[in-house]
Amino acid sequence: MGQNNAESSEGIDSPDLDPAAPIPPEPTEEPAPDSPPTDVDAPEGPTAAKVVASAPGECSDGAYNTADLKEYGTYNWYMGDGPNPAGLSDADIRAEFGASLGNVTGQNTNCADYATDRVEAKAAYQGQTTKEADINADNTCQSRDHTSTWDAGNLTAGTLGRFCYWSVPTPGAKNDLVEADVRFNTVDADWTRKVTAYCTTRFDIRSTGTHEAGHVFGLKHVGAGHDNLTMYSPGGTPCDTRRRTLGKGDILGLRSIY
Repeated sequence: MGQNNAESSEGIDSPDLDPAAPIPPEPTEEPAPDSPPTDVDAPEGPTAAKVVASAPGECSDGAYNTADLKEYGTYNWYMGDGPNPAGLSDADIRAEFGASLGNVTGQNTNCADYATDRVEAKAAYQGQTTKEADINADNTCQSRDHTSTWDAGNLTAGTLGRFCYWSVPTPGAKNDLVEADVRFNTVDADWTRKVTAYCTTRFDIRSTGTHEAGHVFGLKHVGAGHDNLTMYSPGGTPCDTRRRTLGKGDILGLRSIY
């Protein structure tokens, strides 16, 4: 069975890589906080997604970029056994990871013209595992362990999330996904699931998770000028929930695959 071993970090657009060649570390993206966070998971309060006025709105920007990758069945994923971002319980982080995937499979969007679910992408939680995401601290991919795992750990400083996938060739069609792992950086970044008016330095788990889920289902990054799309790179900034919802281009990209 062939394996692709290509990968992408949130905020970094990876070039196409030769599966037989060593995968070099990629440059860092958003800087992690230089000092301990001063904000806490405060009670829910008024917040707003940060809209970049210089870029097209999320519901008018149709840009997208897709990989040679498709989940032809159901993406069966597992949750690692900790530690978890923001010190959340296993039940809470499972809910955040699941909601992130659901934002893609359920086509969660604020765009009324694209709210009808036409994406035939599916994901199913399989339980907790002692296996880890096959991702090294220098952002390179390991050999696959046949388990699609979402977890947290050490990544290159400045990288928020990392995605590694393996696929097999499908003649005349996109390659068939056989495993996809996601890791959140809990060494250099601080996280929250409740972005409130009190937030200053923490990153939104579900925004990064939705971006990485987009990669799982075959989306690649879009670059400068597309800041309001989920798959924009470089992307995540502290206290920003914008990428929880898909924009026009994100949806058109998924529909082009599924």
